[in-house]
Amino acid sequence: MPHRFDPVQISHRGGRRRNEDRVGHARRGEATLMLLADGMGGHPDGDVAAQLALQTLDLLFARAAQPRIAAPASFLAEAVHTAHRQLVEHARLQALDDTPRTTLVACLVQEDEAWWAHCGDSRIYLLRDGHLLARTRDHSYAEMPPEAAEHLADWAQMNRHVLFTCLGSPTPPRVDVAGPLPLQAGDCLMLCSDGLWGNLDEDLLVAALSDSLPEDALPALAEAALDAGGPRCDNVSALALRWPGPDAAGLPLPEGSTIEHRLKAPPLPGD
Repeated sequence: MPHRFDPVQISHRGGRRRNEDRVGHARRGEATLMLLADGMGGHPDGDVAAQLALQTLDLLFARAAQPRIAAPASFLAEAVHTAHRQLVEHARLQALDDTPRTTLVACLVQEDEAWWAHCGDSRIYLLRDGHLLARTRDHSYAEMPPEAAEHLADWAQMNRHVLFTCLGSPTPPRVDVAGPLPLQAGDCLMLCSDGLWGNLDEDLLVAALSDSLPEDALPALAEAALDAGGPRCDNVSALALRWPGPDAAGLPLPEGSTIEHRLKAPPLPGD
């Protein structure tokens, strides 16, 4: 039976031939890590990229959470960069013509605080008292700050939904880290792929997650996104956690991970 503090996760193939999203969570000691990756189409093996990214962070988390992560911001940033290097090494070992690529968003919860890191356009939302308190800024030209965009010579002709960074890219990825963000009882954290947020109005997301528990809200949101996306809808994935309050901080919780290590990965540093 799921523990009452467990994140809820969901993933659908939509109208695509395969599901290149990967979603999972792990708990070690007093820390919980939630992960979501969206393998990128137009490049080989997007599902492999997403899977390797989650496996990498899961392994690093298991090593570092003793019983909590000592330096969350540094851990998240370095873990995401390590996942990028794993993709590059995988492509080298497999003699691939191009490196598999993926987005990644990771959220660490411990000691009544949340920290997160992201690369690409997979998002995290933090809701409180029926309002959107925070969300990540996509690494797309559409959400690039104006002061940065104005230096791009071809800005007017650019497809602004294209990402300017991801894991597996030819250049080191940009990784944005936020935290610590103190959590209050009833706060909801949701990670999701663009197949969810891209097909739904943000007000609908906020209302659903505010009015219902994640185990009820996520299936309803996924169904709405699949309907809105039509027969060629993108993969739709999300996971969410409703924070129960300070009484949960430091409690001994069941350890484990929902992330299957189904792929042979290059050795990690220290192996």
